Amino acid sequence: MRAVASWLVARPLNGILVLAATSSPYLGFLSAALLVLLVLHDGTRVATLKAGAAGLLLAVIGVIVGTPPSVVIAVAVVYWLPATLLATLLAVTRSLTLTLQVSVLVAVLGTLVFFGIVGDPVAFWEAELWAAAEIWRNLGAVELADSLVEGQALLAAQMTMFIVTLLWTIYAATLVLGYKLFRQLPGETDRYGRFRDLNFGRVIALIMAVCSVVALLTGAAWLQNIAFVMFAVFWLQGLAIVHWMHGEELLPGFAVAMVYVLMLPLSAVIVIGLAVLGYIDAWFGLRRRAAAR
Repeated sequence: MRAVASWLVARPLNGILVLAATSSPYLGFLSAALLVLLVLHDGTRVATLKAGAAGLLLAVIGVIVGTPPSVVIAVAVVYWLPATLLATLLAVTRSLTLTLQVSVLVAVLGTLVFFGIVGDPVAFWEAELWAAAEIWRNLGAVELADSLVEGQALLAAQMTMFIVTLLWTIYAATLVLGYKLFRQLPGETDRYGRFRDLNFGRVIALIMAVCSVVALLTGAAWLQNIAFVMFAVFWLQGLAIVHWMHGEELLPGFAVAMVYVLMLPLSAVIVIGLAVLGYIDAWFGLRRRAAAR
């Protein structure tokens, strides 16, 4: 990884070409991580210029092959813009933990804004799921379309918290990966902190607990969504604990690798388990207690 990171920043053309090559709905995660590396290494202005050059290259290729420019715009808005903002915030705060804490609050704010705009998220997602079912039915996937219709009510009630959590996870993981690439550059150290020390803190843990209790008592859907999102983010702290245990030689590398491997078939179980671990650590400081012993 050290050689890859060094090559990406060795010449401007390298970063531009890789940004363009990975700018797709499927590889956009890698493109965003590269942009985080470029912002931390070159600064926001230079990294933005490189992203603009990559976008221009994609636009030219799109004209040749017939790809609409909306694809480039979508990649820039969905992947590049959040990555640039998070990397810039990291450079300003000089703290990975503080940057991710701010991102959690932004996710909560985004949830509130969404509820304020659509009014009734369940009705909104029911309409979207119905439209998606019709698209799949027209494509010949009748069974998938029928399953969407059958589970429409249940899915619609959970879609907001799922989408917000998924987007936050993508952007947070992008920041962590890009920062890891930056740390691989020659002469770079943990100037912005270490991922293994990530701790969202008791304040966020307390807000999550209060929202959960009030949501249980009142049945308010917006509080239920906020409580879920704020609990789910602790899975990243749980993953940080796994890496901390490996760094302290309490856990072999094979076990860390298995956590990532099992995320594919058992994503819900692994994420919930890590979230519980991270939430407990936020309250009781498991790593601090273990280090003291």
